[in-house]
Amino acid sequence: MPSQSEHHDVAVVGGGVIGLAVAWRAARRGMRTLVLDAGEAGAWQYAAGMLAPVTEAEFGEDALLALGLRAAAGFPGFCAELAEAAGCDPGLRRTGTLVVARDADEAEELGRLLEYRRSLGLEVERLRPSGARRAEPALAPTVRLALDVPGDDAVDPRALVGALRAAAEGAGVELRRARVEAGDIATLPADRVVVAAGAWSGRLGSLPVRPVKGQIMRLRDPHGEDLVTRTIRTRESYLVPRGGGRYVLGATVEERGWDTAPTAGATLELIRDMAELVPGVLELEVEELGAGLRPGTPDNLPVIGESGGAVWATGHYRNGILLADVTAEAVVSVLVGDGLPEWARACAPGRFEAVPA
Repeated sequence: MPSQSEHHDVAVVGGGVIGLAVAWRAARRGMRTLVLDAGEAGAWQYAAGMLAPVTEAEFGEDALLALGLRAAAGFPGFCAELAEAAGCDPGLRRTGTLVVARDADEAEELGRLLEYRRSLGLEVERLRPSGARRAEPALAPTVRLALDVPGDDAVDPRALVGALRAAAEGAGVELRRARVEAGDIATLPADRVVVAAGAWSGRLGSLPVRPVKGQIMRLRDPHGEDLVTRTIRTRESYLVPRGGGRYVLGATVEERGWDTAPTAGATLELIRDMAELVPGVLELEVEELGAGLRPGTPDNLPVIGESGGAVWATGHYRNGILLADVTAEAVVSVLVGDGLPEWARACAPGRFEAVPA
């Protein structure tokens, strides 16, 4: 723990993408900022980095969709600003997404999703099998239908966090390895405390944030050739190209508590599912297997705002990378006394006041 003689305007608990984005934005507003990172393997280390509010739009999640669309619209500008401040590439790839159906049932489901997205005015194009294979020649000839979503891009979370660290340190943020327990929040040497500890945030207060396990694979073509250029998504999995013949294949969604062990069953299912659509994945080399813990909430919305003597920036579930900068914007608005912006009100912690941890 930091010495009590060292005082800061803001102490951020958590050194992942959310915590670093908050710290960087706070420092740029003139706040003396400290980041306390326990060194746990955060969800960002195993994230694919999809910026996909349109692709992931679900019935009944209008507030999350609105937040995601706002974040996606500002993400290129965020990355450009970050690249200038950090002096390195944050890893944004603006290549779009192709959602693909393998059979009649999945094609019917894609048709319903297409109409839902069009009803919301979202940019989506229906492609026949021949059009899908022209767009991505590596697709199997058995493809039944595809949706082309040009605005759903991707970023490399590891490159993004590296850039955020460099930018934060350049702005004067102090980064320190330290584990914070629930009883420490009130004693941290700072005027304000921001909790951005991902799945571990639920241990630091009474908010219902739980770990949700996600297993992924990192694959590579030994010749450095790109099999696909867009993100390819199915109902159960996705293949995200990183460039240079590298890919992330994921991901499971498992309620397994704090278990982070990769399993043979998940590996088999991920490969089998994607190989039906992109047979070439079977020729790729396995570079890494891993599992991370997403911070889930009962309604899948993040928790942003003041509660119990702290400012919370957690519970982003599958959207932590996408929502990093808008979360930082909202948190800094709270820190400077302007309150939670109207567009972020649905994320206020007060909606869980009656829910036990």
